[in-house]
Amino acid sequence: MQSIPADQVRMVVFDLDGTLIDSRKDLANSINAMLAEFGRQPLPEEIIAEYIGDGAGMLVRRALGDPDDEALVESALASFLHHYRVHKLDFTYVYHGVFEALEALKHGRKLAVLTNKPVRPAQEICAALGLGPYFFRIYGGNSFSTKKPDPEGLNFLIHEAGVLPEETVMVGDSDVDILTARRAGTWAIGCRYGLSSHKVESIPSDCLVDSPLEWISVLDMARQKK
Repeated sequence: MQSIPADQVRMVVFDLDGTLIDSRKDLANSINAMLAEFGRQPLPEEIIAEYIGDGAGMLVRRALGDPDDEALVESALASFLHHYRVHKLDFTYVYHGVFEALEALKHGRKLAVLTNKPVRPAQEICAALGLGPYFFRIYGGNSFSTKKPDPEGLNFLIHEAGVLPEETVMVGDSDVDILTARRAGTWAIGCRYGLSSHKVESIPSDCLVDSPLEWISVLDMARQKK
């Protein structure tokens, strides 16, 4: 690992689920509601959590056992999204330290969200939980033709913000986020506390943190100079 040059960072891009928010219970409940609708047995929340990170389609496919029946997957996805639209904020909450960290990091920088969750629920969750005002853009898994770990979305944000890859940091709890950063040529911070934290160390990041508050010590220039 190498030290991230905080004074050169002009944009920080965050994953959403498992990085800014704990949405595990609402996602699991919506998956199990879908499974019940299709006459299947519920899955433990811990198992469903392992399926999160690659978008709603892959979450549903994995929960179904990766069937070959694409029509089934599409119907199940529609069912899951219906349940999740209604129940996405039943138990979801912002991780401790996130607001304090965002306050510290926003000065002189652009902050953004790039998630594989569909963009509308991502934006609605950020708005409802008070996260929205911190971000100049919130993009989801259906905002572009590809999802993370393809770097398309991150590259677009870099261009849109008028920054360079080496002036950008990607923060996430999954190997998907770290791989996205690597492919876009940005810095990467891996979060060991999130929903996919069991996978985050499978690809080397530039820094690993155990809580959102540690983003401050890594990236806040004012505190580093004290």
